[in-house]
Amino acid sequence: MSKIILRAAAIAVLWTQFPGVASASYPERAITLIVPFAPGGPTDAIARIVSVAFQRSMGQSVIVENRGGAGGNIGMQSVARAAPDGYTLLLASTAIAVNPALSRNIGYDPIKDFAPISELVTTTNVFVVHPRTGMKTIADLRSRANAAPATFNFSSPGVGTKAHLAGAQLKLVANIDMAHVPFRGAGPATLAVLDNSVHLGATSLVAAEGLIRDGQLTALAVTSAKRWFSLPDIPNLIEQGFPEFVADTFSALLAPARTPPEILARLVSETQAAMNAPDARAQAQKVGFEIVAGTPEELGKRIVRESEQVRDLVAKIGLKPE
Repeated sequence: MSKIILRAAAIAVLWTQFPGVASASYPERAITLIVPFAPGGPTDAIARIVSVAFQRSMGQSVIVENRGGAGGNIGMQSVARAAPDGYTLLLASTAIAVNPALSRNIGYDPIKDFAPISELVTTTNVFVVHPRTGMKTIADLRSRANAAPATFNFSSPGVGTKAHLAGAQLKLVANIDMAHVPFRGAGPATLAVLDNSVHLGATSLVAAEGLIRDGQLTALAVTSAKRWFSLPDIPNLIEQGFPEFVADTFSALLAPARTPPEILARLVSETQAAMNAPDARAQAQKVGFEIVAGTPEELGKRIVRESEQVRDLVAKIGLKPE
């Protein structure tokens, strides 16, 4: 069992048996919450939910600091090197599990350098086509693409994004002949389908949902483990014959490794309360997320599992770490 899972299990036990245990003086000053991406993204909305709830319940300011760059590596590296005192926290995305397979030197170890607190929310990716294609399912896509070899392509928000990896995985498991066309963000990747620049879009639901609802794009499948709450008529990949095909994107709260267990236990308790509040659920769903509010042990296992899956997929598609 990896160190991150053992550490998470210890936190979970402490939190369960002694939910009130924490340093009597913590927090004595403001907490900094690092978001390792530029301002304005959906992760910011989750950061605001956490920061407001923490300020209300713990009586100290929570400063949300966007520290973007290098696909999230700069912000994550800064938290890995921060003092393990509970005053610097990380709001990570799936990038924490993806980036190690894509970069030779990311400056941190996602397993050894962080203490998991909670998987906060998850969201799905989606495969979309232009309605004029007449395609409705992944089977339609496979038939159309393989009838015209070496002509089909799919867009994504960029190389190494979870949507790109979902498209690459679909190409492999469904045996679909199509080339990858990376864009700089989910918005441009989605609009490329709308203006017929590409045949298929593998993109975030946040970027595509409005266009799907308006009938400007057709969703072939979502990549979540079950149908998505806001698009109940769209089947997932599992329903369409691809067992265990789940490619969702999570946001999670972590602290630097070696943060004292009693402080971690306090943070777990506060996070659980914050994310399970009805207003938090409403705010999260408004920006396309589903609340998870998981345990430290569950988050630790997910990071380990996802890191292994991404490493295997990257090797299969021949994507070389930079």
